[in-house]
Amino acid sequence: MKKLNCWEFKKCGREPGGSNSAGGLCPAAVDHRTDGINNGHNGGRCCWAIPESDCIGALQNTIVTCLQCEVLAMVQEQESVDFVLLGGILNRIK
Repeated sequence: MKKLNCWEFKKCGREPGGSNSAGGLCPAAVDHRTDGINNGHNGGRCCWAIPESDCIGALQNTIVTCLQCEVLAMVQEQESVDFVLLGGILNRIK
C-alpha cells in the first residue's frame, strides 16, 4: 500500500503541477527540509508542523486543528512506533 502525502489524501491540488497550484502552492508540498519525515515527500506526511500549511483553502494556524485531522491519524497509524509528531520536525524547520 502506497503511503499518501497530505495533498494526495485530501486531493487539494496545491502541490507543484496540481490542479489548484495556480492559486499558490501549499508550504507542506514544497518544504524540502522535511523530506522523508514519516516516509513522506517534502512535508506531505508532517503537514501539521509546517507553518501556514494550507488544508483545503483554510490556513492551519493552530496545531489543535491539525491534531483532529484524518491525515495525521492516518500517518500515525501507518508509521506506528516510527511516527514523528513534532520534535524531529521542528528541529529541521527552524
